[in-house]
Amino acid sequence: MRGFLRLLITLVLAVASAAALGALVPRPLWPGAVAAGEGKRRILVLRNPIHTDIAIPVDDGVRRRFRFLADAGLPVDAPEARYLVFGWGGRAFYLETPTWSRIKTMPVLKALTVDSSVMHVDVAGAIPEPHPDVAGFDIDGTHFSALLDYIQSSFGQGPNGPIVIDNAGYSTFDRFYEAKGHFNALVGCNTWTAAALRSAGLRTGWWNPLPVSLWWSVRLYNRRLL
Repeated sequence: MRGFLRLLITLVLAVASAAALGALVPRPLWPGAVAAGEGKRRILVLRNPIHTDIAIPVDDGVRRRFRFLADAGLPVDAPEARYLVFGWGGRAFYLETPTWSRIKTMPVLKALTVDSSVMHVDVAGAIPEPHPDVAGFDIDGTHFSALLDYIQSSFGQGPNGPIVIDNAGYSTFDRFYEAKGHFNALVGCNTWTAAALRSAGLRTGWWNPLPVSLWWSVRLYNRRLL
């Protein structure tokens, strides 16, 4: 029993050390690899204790690119719509855990091992800034387009385009779609967010499995864009 506890403690410390190191080492390593100058397109990163999302401001171009969302019944054309909020995550945990009070054992086990993935899209109104769980960044049009490309490429595709998951959603303002890739404890929702931000010309930590490490690194290495 003592041997098992020592092994468990060692594993926990190893993961914590790797996460800390992953936040401290920037990706890309050199600022020169990131576009310089201030941009005019403001994107938001949203966080909760275990998950991060990216909020994209809605305009006509964004509506055209993600027209399939309106086709699935999302109110992207509503005058109150200000942002499309995108997140990638494990299928079981995402679909079966609408609130913290409804956490179940099996989705947690799948999240810690291997699970298929889904995209979650939410239509939001105004998102207040400043806010402790909201970070905004100004990027240029080229990187904004690259970010939209990255998000769009994360959706699983069927004969008619992205595949909406029937009868899945937390409200009338969100939908779940099949996604590309597999989810696990090492490559999860926050590493997806980090990769999306890098496509937008931002620097992140080298490996950001937790919101706190992504939050710390992205704010540290992109101060000029805040």
